[in-house]
Amino acid sequence: MRRVAPAIGLFLLAPFVGEFLLGNLRLDELGIGLILAPMYGAGALLIREVARRTGRGWPTMVLLAIAYALMEEGPIDQLLWNDSYAGQDLLHGDSYVSALGMSVELTVAIIALHTVWSICVPIALVETITSRRTTPWLHTPGFVVVVLVYVVGAVLVFLGNYSEEHFLASPWQIGGVAVVIAALVAAAFRPCPAGPAAPANRMGEREPRAAAGGVVGEDAAAGTGLAGPAGSTGRAPAPWVVGAFGLVATSAYWGPSTLVTAGWYEWVNVVTFCVVAGVGVVVVRRWAGLVGWGQGQVFGLAAGATLTYVWTAFPTVPESGGSAAGDLVGNAVFGGIALVVLGVGVRKVGTDHH
Repeated sequence: MRRVAPAIGLFLLAPFVGEFLLGNLRLDELGIGLILAPMYGAGALLIREVARRTGRGWPTMVLLAIAYALMEEGPIDQLLWNDSYAGQDLLHGDSYVSALGMSVELTVAIIALHTVWSICVPIALVETITSRRTTPWLHTPGFVVVVLVYVVGAVLVFLGNYSEEHFLASPWQIGGVAVVIAALVAAAFRPCPAGPAAPANRMGEREPRAAAGGVVGEDAAAGTGLAGPAGSTGRAPAPWVVGAFGLVATSAYWGPSTLVTAGWYEWVNVVTFCVVAGVGVVVVRRWAGLVGWGQGQVFGLAAGATLTYVWTAFPTVPESGGSAAGDLVGNAVFGGIALVVLGVGVRKVGTDHH
């Protein structure tokens, strides 16, 4: 059980962050969380396992997370095209593109929340807590089981939504998104520069080779897979600085996205996302190439994003409504659980440092 504990932790943490900490589900809707766990949990676990089994790092996981976001909200639950999803029209705003039958703002929001929070944040948090950060957590039979669990979970979500919504997008809409998903997967596994062979671990996988500044290859800098610009010098900022950056950056996008509901803000929100994402990629890529970048900094980014969800959950109205008092209690409970998880991570980072 101890060997697969990180996998179980990620399987449970992904739906918790993706739905409950977001504020989308109430405290009394834990049963819905169990239904969503196979898709969220197995999806996050598959992305992490595939990346680590192939010796890759965060660039691969981020691209696969974007593909996951489009798969979940596209072919699986059809939110990208359904103008009456859960009784709401989220499409026909100022950023609606009639030729595609899609909302640019909604698509951007879906990519942001699933890529950052549903997938990458849970992976980063669990990898921080465990000591097996860049190696597989599952043997081949376990991996196959997770694949089957994800497929079953996705089918259940599709059938459940269809039974309620009775909506199916057109073949060309689904086909178009499928092409984008395939392109993202192909980009995630683009050939990488060959490096020195690493010794195999006890699961038959390759361990990242240690070097004076950490590990080398795409798992460099705590498995980030990022290389800083040529000539980068200096020392990486402390984890708390990176965490503050993560909190400010994600809040700059998701905060107004939650609080401002006016139609005119849709394109502003799209531009904000592009600016935040672009600055974030440039800054993190530079920091990851500096001496001292490690799991503490990766944890800082995830912790900052987690805190953004903690505070934005309170003004968020759950998808199924409910009383304001019940929503407040639920958000407080979920926020408390998140703080406990972050506390464990802080302690682990401190132990690693010393």
